[in-house]
Amino acid sequence: MAEEFEVEIIEEQQNPGADVEMAEGDEAEGAAAAGNGGDLPFAEGGDVEPRTNYISYLTSPVVTLLVGSGESETILTAHQALLTQSPFFSDACAAFTDDGSPRQVDLASEELDAVGCFLEFLYTGDYFPRKLPGQRLLEPDPSIPPVDETGDQLLKHARVYTLAEKFGMDRLKSLASSKIHCVNSTAKGEITYARYIYQYTSKDDTTVRAPVANFWATRSHTLRAEAEDEFRSLCLEFPQFGYDVLTRVLDEKLKREHNSKLHPGTGSGRKRARHSNA
Repeated sequence: MAEEFEVEIIEEQQNPGADVEMAEGDEAEGAAAAGNGGDLPFAEGGDVEPRTNYISYLTSPVVTLLVGSGESETILTAHQALLTQSPFFSDACAAFTDDGSPRQVDLASEELDAVGCFLEFLYTGDYFPRKLPGQRLLEPDPSIPPVDETGDQLLKHARVYTLAEKFGMDRLKSLASSKIHCVNSTAKGEITYARYIYQYTSKDDTTVRAPVANFWATRSHTLRAEAEDEFRSLCLEFPQFGYDVLTRVLDEKLKREHNSKLHPGTGSGRKRARHSNA
């Protein structure tokens, strides 16, 4: 996906092993704690949030998820304590009773692979393929072509993104968005991805829409030849896409003209600047 104009996703990384400098008062408190058997001094009356043991997740009730409909319906299961990290499932599970009735959630309109990635994220904190540390690459998979010519790889992460939006999982949204920018695709693959984004995301969602518009604004003159019919069809089907791309093209043109006035060339003043029609 878009390289120069991608929206950077800042991932918070914690380093529990890093050294922490202590203020003078902290040193005194730390020494006092050591002298009292190592008990940490908490403020009087303060409540300490207990750490959730992973076993408590696995011993929570199992919820059945009905994904898809008709012949394509698939039954998945997950632990309720993990599912309720999502506001969507928290509301759904709040309606369950302890009278022995089934604990199930109907996801008839959802795509199986996206739901699978969501569940993998709940249990592991990530989903396949993972990002390689320090690189804008995803871990290799022999079953996935190195170049996404159809847009399937882009759609995988786009579907996870929109599902995370529905389920209220902001960390998963950020993760999926960052993986989109790791996919090497063709013009037709980008068209397929752009169509999905403009169909299933809101107008105000600049996290994924802005990179799409920027990508085509800077490359449409070269990539359009590879997928001219598809590009025209997308502009007609989603006028907002065409407007967003045109706005960025004109903004860039005005920026260049402004810069040329601030830094005029040394050529003849009788000649007007030439502007490309691309």
